[in-house]
Amino acid sequence: MDCAQRLAATVRAIREERGLSQAVIARKAGVPKATWSTLESGGANPTLAVLVKVAAALEVSLGELVEPPRADIVVRRAADVPERSRGGVRVREVSSGGAVPVVERLELPPGSALAGVPHARGSRELMCCERGEIELVSMGQRVLLMAGDLVVFPGDRKHGYRHREGAPAVGWSVIWR
Repeated sequence: MDCAQRLAATVRAIREERGLSQAVIARKAGVPKATWSTLESGGANPTLAVLVKVAAALEVSLGELVEPPRADIVVRRAADVPERSRGGVRVREVSSGGAVPVVERLELPPGSALAGVPHARGSRELMCCERGEIELVSMGQRVLLMAGDLVVFPGDRKHGYRHREGAPAVGWSVIWR
């Protein structure tokens, strides 16, 4: 499916999910009904200004209009989830990114440290401590996370995690742009 056809299918599907006619949504977007109809037929090559209006009328991001469609339900079996170990820390990649954020589960044994690799420019990272204590070091700051705590920080900067003592600590990292 080419870009115009994918855009057409996405716009039509979202409009139909909202239960709106082409006339109503075209009026809401401030574009002629003929423009909307051509867009949904796959025959349009819309300007950026038109795409911005369409996205606003459908109440979605511009990216959602042009990205490949996502599956409604994605299942990853435990045996298929990759696991790696660095510095004694077990990292399971729960989600590998793409249309969803990267999600990793970190299991840190006592005395372990993990140097985080800076992610893509403009990315953000959320670390949630599920169990134990995890120390985050980022941008010259140290933050001690206890079970249930979370922190959000620039993921494109040098950062790292450490667990000093006690039972293994478990944390969840979510990275997005």
